[in-house]
Amino acid sequence: MSEEGKYNIKAVSTMVGIQPGTMRAWERRYNLIEPVRNESGHRLYTDEHVKKLKWLVNKINTGLTISQAVIMLEKQDFSEQKEPTEGPKDRIQIFQDDLVEALLNFEENKSHELINQAFSLYTIDKVLIDILGTVLIRIGELWEIGQITTAHEHFATSILRSRIGILMHSFPHNGLLPKVVAVCAPGEWHELGLLIFTLYVRRKGFEVVYLGASIKEGDLDVVLETVDPKFLFLSCTLKENVTKTLELIDRLSIQYPELFVGVGGHAVNCLNDKDQEIYHYHLVGRSKEEWDNWLSLKI
Repeated sequence: MSEEGKYNIKAVSTMVGIQPGTMRAWERRYNLIEPVRNESGHRLYTDEHVKKLKWLVNKINTGLTISQAVIMLEKQDFSEQKEPTEGPKDRIQIFQDDLVEALLNFEENKSHELINQAFSLYTIDKVLIDILGTVLIRIGELWEIGQITTAHEHFATSILRSRIGILMHSFPHNGLLPKVVAVCAPGEWHELGLLIFTLYVRRKGFEVVYLGASIKEGDLDVVLETVDPKFLFLSCTLKENVTKTLELIDRLSIQYPELFVGVGGHAVNCLNDKDQEIYHYHLVGRSKEEWDNWLSLKI
């Protein structure tokens, strides 16, 4: 008797961490799984399907290609296969370098092709944090030290924002989780780091009010009093904005004692030891593991 289908493609996409289009492509190319059709003809996936997909994603994240992972799956050999000589960091590094080059050469089509390719090989979280997040930081640093123009930075921002924005609106929120407000720190106009972190929070089911670039302090108070969020996340990229950002955290912590204020970004990651010690409670970190840990201590 065949196993009953339980999950639609959107649910499986969220559980496994790959996009629905990637799942369909894998099904067509490799005949990996055959979704069960319900009476209405809708595709449903079983627990066994989810188990196989999670196993494949895990192998891909260790450095295998999807083709290599499929061969291993077909042979049902889960323990004795050797990892490829090229490690996952090497392949990730190649994507990062190629994407930076394409963006700085104003190659829109190639940039989108590279991003599409990355999403076909890795989970959403891995692409966002390890590839797009790193590319974002590198381009921001190049702009800050004057090695690229504002035009380069704006072009890269436009491409990455469009891709991240599409994903952000595709995830449902869990009404039982507290509300979140996300905004750039005072004087900040660089949104991409905040977008990536916001997408991470949205994937965890939080309802997020995304404000984007810096707004007036008075306007921020209006939002906080209207939304009454549990979390406020600030993003600070430029070092000259650190002092105002820390002053804002001090004020908000006093004025809204029930509000958890988190802050991240390149400039915050470079805080001196004294400020890191003073504000450690507010520092969300720079990796998914650090973000998970910060949230787990506050929920």
